[in-house]
This record gives sequence, C-alpha cells and structure tokens, in this order.
Amino acid sequence: QVQLMESGGGSVQAGGSLRLSCAASGYTYNTYYMGWFRQAPGKAREGVAVLDSFLSTKYADSVKGRFTISKDNAKNTLYLQMNSLKPEDTGEYYCAARRGYSRAYDVPSPGSMDYWGRGTLVTISS
Repeated sequence: QVQLMESGGGSVQAGGSLRLSCAASGYTYNTYYMGWFRQAPGKAREGVAVLDSFLSTKYADSVKGRFTISKDNAKNTLYLQMNSLKPEDTGEYYCAARRGYSRAYDVPSPGSMDYWGRGTLVTISS
C-alpha cells in the first residue's frame, strides 16, 4: 500500500508561483512511476507531468516550460514547481503513483494510475 498526501495549494495572482508537494508513505519504492494531474471545473482530469521509473520527465504541452516535476527520494516526496501561473491553471491538483517499473513516453492517463492523493486546490486570479 502507498498513501499519498498533497500540500502547497492556494490562491495566487497570474504570473505567480506555487510549489506543490506530495508526501508518500507506506510501502514506497524507487521504481514507482509518479505524476501530477489536475481537474478544472467542467473539464476532465488530465495528466500534467510525470516522473517515470528511469527519472525522465514528460509534461503536458500547456505547462511545458513553466512547470517542473521532481522527487526527493530520501524524503519520499514528489514536487511540482509551478511558475508563470495562468488563470487556466486553476483546478484541483492530484498526486498519483503507478506500481511497477516503466518508462513514460507521454503524460499518463488518469486511469493508468493505481494510487491517488486527495488533491489540493490551486486558484489563479487575474
């Protein structure tokens, strides 16, 4: 079992920055494939960024160049640094993990993930 808990959400103005954290506990392994997802009102949940088992990253086109996913293995914590935030980035952000060892060729689909946090709300105002 893996438990995930997001933190760091909040409300900021457009152009600002936020750093989201996802603390993992329980049975956590370096081979886990982890990512960030978000869901805006009226829209489907979408993949934002992924850090695969080989430590390579993939980003949604909408956030490329602005967001950075990283992980601190010693702390079992996943991060999402979000810069140059836009109102379109508003939504509930979720941390998720997949069992096993695999390579990401693109941002993952929500249905492919095995474990989920409860989410943290990010609100970007104009």
